[in-house]
Amino acid sequence: MANFITMSRIILAIITVSLLFIHTVPVYIAAFILTVIVIWFDGLDGFVARLLKEESRFGAMLDILGDRIVENIYWIAFCALGFVPAWIPIVVVTRGLLTDGVRSLAFEKGFTAFGTTTMQQNPIAKFIVASRTVRFSYAVFKAFAFAFLIAAKIPMEYMGKDIVIMIAYACVYISVFLCVLRGIPVLLESKRFFTEDAK
Repeated sequence: MANFITMSRIILAIITVSLLFIHTVPVYIAAFILTVIVIWFDGLDGFVARLLKEESRFGAMLDILGDRIVENIYWIAFCALGFVPAWIPIVVVTRGLLTDGVRSLAFEKGFTAFGTTTMQQNPIAKFIVASRTVRFSYAVFKAFAFAFLIAAKIPMEYMGKDIVIMIAYACVYISVFLCVLRGIPVLLESKRFFTEDAK
């Protein structure tokens, strides 16, 4: 069930982002609502996995893969639509490829990105990468960035559009900063895996 939710989230994100290229107010309102659902599914799959005791290494890997696909879909679409500068998806995609490459090597050796078998050994690195506090903060800022970037394109009579835009871009830059920050420890601690392979 948890893996089904993860896969559904990816499909829903593709549909939602496709709607953004239809520049009408009702479609953008629908895209905003669907984005909120996509964001909700991000936490739902993990909750269901714990509730139904479906937690597994494969499920953890699929969850990360789902997160990566969804965020890349949104950032690339936002760039194509002119919502964000090109350097943002370039940074996010590059960071994702680097960290996922390292994590796949760690996965072969029995480590996961998070949880009791996390590949992070340094306490500070473990906090930045694997702690629920930082992971939750990153997820929230990213979610707000996606939702508010779409909301900023919807005409608003009663809400200050300038405030929505300001919140959107503040969340964009904070989420990109956290994305890079959380990637650095993964790359720094990856050295031991390559050293072990060399031995």
